[in-house]
Amino acid sequence: MANHPFPQEFIDYLASHTLAGVKGGKDGHRFLDIWMVEVNGRVFARSWSKSNRSWFTAFKEEGIGQLKFGDKIIPVNGKPLTDSQTNSLIDQAYKEKYTQAHNLVYVNGITQPEYHEYTMEFFYDA
Repeated sequence: MANHPFPQEFIDYLASHTLAGVKGGKDGHRFLDIWMVEVNGRVFARSWSKSNRSWFTAFKEEGIGQLKFGDKIIPVNGKPLTDSQTNSLIDQAYKEKYTQAHNLVYVNGITQPEYHEYTMEFFYDA
């Protein structure tokens, strides 16, 4: 798995938008708009539903997928994150990015320790 930096255009998009699209696996049929955060140039997302059939499980099983921002699509690899220190930084990134009143209940949920095992790191597959 090559580790290329994400295009700056994508990082800028994440900084200015609350949702980006994700599609896991090579046969994913549609993009799902989810929360994503950038921490020190690395890109992460968490599975809110913790579903057995989801973008998250597709990445766990196949390791590949795509991210969509605006009308652009980029190929990515994905790997579950297990590092607790980085997970704490991700918690903080979620709390700093999703400050809208209607999002606070979800931020409180997705930053709980049980969500750490549902954290995916994406790697740009240029």
